[in-house]
Amino acid sequence: RAAALTRVGMRRLARVAERLRVGFSVSPEPRGRDFLSVRHYAPPPHDGLSSSKRVLTSGPGLSDFLTGHSACGAAFGPNAIAGDVSSMVSNSMRTTLGRTAYVETYGCQMNVNDSEVMLSVLKQGGWDETTDIHDADVILVNTCAIREKAEAKIWQRLAYFKSLRRRKKKGEKPVVGVLGCMAERLKTKLLETDQLADLVAGPDAYRDLPNLINIVNGGNQAMNVQLSVEETYADIIPVRKEGAHAAFVTIMRGCDNACSFCIVPYTRGRERSRDPSSIEYEVRLLSEQGVKEITLLGQNVNSYAYSDENGSGGDATDFLTMLSNGGDDGKVREEEDFSVGGADSVLKTIPVGMSPEVASAGGTPFVGYAEGFSSRYAPKKRREGSVQFAQLLDRVAAIDPEMRVRFTSPHPKDFPDSVLDVIASRPNVCACLHMPAQSGNTDNLERMARGYSRESYLALIDNVKAKIPGCAVTTDIIVGFCGETETEHRDTVSLMETVGYEQAFMFAYSERDGTSAARTMVDDVPEDVKQRRLQEVIDAFRGASAVHQEKEIGKVHLCSVEGTSKKNEEELTGKTDTSKWVVFSNEDVGIYGGDVDETEAAVNGGFGEKKTAPKPGEYVAVKITGCSTGTLFGTCLGRTTLTAFHAMHGGAWVEADGKPLVSAATGSR
Repeated sequence: RAAALTRVGMRRLARVAERLRVGFSVSPEPRGRDFLSVRHYAPPPHDGLSSSKRVLTSGPGLSDFLTGHSACGAAFGPNAIAGDVSSMVSNSMRTTLGRTAYVETYGCQMNVNDSEVMLSVLKQGGWDETTDIHDADVILVNTCAIREKAEAKIWQRLAYFKSLRRRKKKGEKPVVGVLGCMAERLKTKLLETDQLADLVAGPDAYRDLPNLINIVNGGNQAMNVQLSVEETYADIIPVRKEGAHAAFVTIMRGCDNACSFCIVPYTRGRERSRDPSSIEYEVRLLSEQGVKEITLLGQNVNSYAYSDENGSGGDATDFLTMLSNGGDDGKVREEEDFSVGGADSVLKTIPVGMSPEVASAGGTPFVGYAEGFSSRYAPKKRREGSVQFAQLLDRVAAIDPEMRVRFTSPHPKDFPDSVLDVIASRPNVCACLHMPAQSGNTDNLERMARGYSRESYLALIDNVKAKIPGCAVTTDIIVGFCGETETEHRDTVSLMETVGYEQAFMFAYSERDGTSAARTMVDDVPEDVKQRRLQEVIDAFRGASAVHQEKEIGKVHLCSVEGTSKKNEEELTGKTDTSKWVVFSNEDVGIYGGDVDETEAAVNGGFGEKKTAPKPGEYVAVKITGCSTGTLFGTCLGRTTLTAFHAMHGGAWVEADGKPLVSAATGSR
C-alpha cells in the first residue's frame, strides 16, 4: 500500500512519524572542546496528554515500518547516546521520499561556499535541492550581518516566507530556517520576538541541520548557535553546480583581528585553519572535474596557519570571551605554548611548537607580518612551525598548473615577502590582490584598530608592485567612521587617487551592536555627511579606474571563458588574470600562436587545428580594443592554455604595439 501512496501522502505520513519520534531535546556528546547545544522553545509533553500525543521514549518511528527498517528494542529517548540518536534520525531521513530544500544566500563568498556545505549535509540527510521556493519543504536563508542594509533585505525576505506559510495547509507548511552570521547575532529576535523562523543555526552548526529540521517537524522550534573552536567542515565536499569551472575552497574560518567596527569575530568565532591535506584533496578533486579556477576563502585567509595543536584555534576562552565581556583594552595577547612534550628521541629532533605531522608536511618558522604592521595578539607561538599561507598557496598552485588560484579576504598585515614571492613565481596564482585599507588616515585607522598607519600601508603597496609588476590591487573603504573629521576624510580620498585601485567596495559606516566601536565610541557623523563623503570616495575611485582601463587598450590578455554575455548571446565574457571582465565575439577560432599583432583570429594558429568556438572553462588570448567604466572589449585571437601563454609571453598579458587602437573615451569595441 505504501508504494501506492501519493507524494503528498508520503510527506504527511513522514511528518506524523517525526512528531512521534522527535519531541525532546538532543544534546550530542561534546566533540573535543566543541560542545553542541540545541535549544527547544516548546514545553515538554506531560502525563496529562492523551497517549496519541505523548512523546515516545523508545521504539521505532512510523517511517521505519513504512520502509521495512524496524528498530524495535533500541533505546530512543532523552537519555539515549548521541551517536545512536543521530544514526536513527539520519536513517529515517534517508528513507523519506520527496523532501526538497530551497537555499537562498546573501553576503560574501564564504556564505556561498557555506551554502554548498549545507546542501551537502542536507543531501546526506535525504533532502534534494529545489530552485522553486513554492515546492520546498525547507526554506533556508544563509545570512550576512556585516551591514544594516544587508540585514534589512533579509527581514523583508523572511516576511515574504511567512506569507507563503499562511497560504498552505498545516501539514504542508515549509520549515523556515535562518542560518549564518545574522542567525548568531539575532537568534532570540528571530525565534521569539518576530517569530519569522522555525530554526536558527550559526555558521558552525551546519552539520546539525537534519536534526534541527527534524525537531521542528516534531512541533518545536530549534536553535544551535554554538561557536566552535574546531569546526572547519574539512571532511565535507560541498555540493556545487554540475559543470561549473570555478569553485570556492574554504581553508580557514573565524577572525582574531577584532577591528573595532567589525562584527565578524562575534558571529564567526576564533581563527582555526583546515588540515592542508584535506584542502589539497579537494583541489585535486576539482581539477579532475575540470574546474579551471579556485578561490581560497577565509575571514582572514592569509593568516592561515595549521598544526594539529592549533588548527582548532586554541583556547576558546582567552580572546573572544575577553571581547564579549567588553574587556577590550587593546593589549597584545599571548597565545598558549604549543610545544611538543615527551621523551621520545624522534620528537627531540622536531622544533618546539611543531607536531610530527606538521614537521613531515613541511612546517616553517613564523616570518612575521609585513613591515610596519601589527596585531592585537602575539601570533608567533601559534604560527611557529606550522604550515602557513605561503606554503599552502604554493602547494595548492602546484596541483594543477592549468588551474588559476585566487584568494580572499586577506588582511594587509599578512602579506610578508614569502607570500608575495609565491604569487610572483607561480604563473597560475593570479596577480590580483585584495588589500582592504578601510581608511587613508592614520588616526582613523588607529580608532579602527587596524594595526597599521597610512605610511606603512602605502609602503606595502609599493612592495607589492615592485615584486609583482602589473599586479592589480583592490580594496575596502569605510567612510564616516566614529569621529572621522573632514581632514581625515580627505586623506581617504587622496589614498584612492594615489593607489589607483582596480576595484573597490565602498560603504558608509554602519554601527553593529556588540562591537568595540558600538560599546566605546559614538557614531557621530551625520548620515547626510556620510553619504556625501561616500560619493566623493566613489568619484575618486572612478577617476583612477578610468586611467587603468585606458592603459589596457592594445594589450593581449590571457582570459578564461566565463560564458555567454548577458546582454548579447553572440558575445562571450572572459576574465583576465587581474580579474577584469572582457567581452568579445562568440566566433570560431583556432589555436593562438603567440602573434600579438594579429587583428583577427588566426585560421589555425599554425598548429593545424580546426576552428571551433571557445567554451566556458577554456583559455583564450584576447586583444583589447576598447573599454567602458567597468568592462573591456576585445578580439579573440585564439584558444590557448595557461602554461602555453606564459611560455610565449612570460606572463598573463603582453603589450601589443604600445599604442592604443582606439580612443578609450568612445567606449568603442
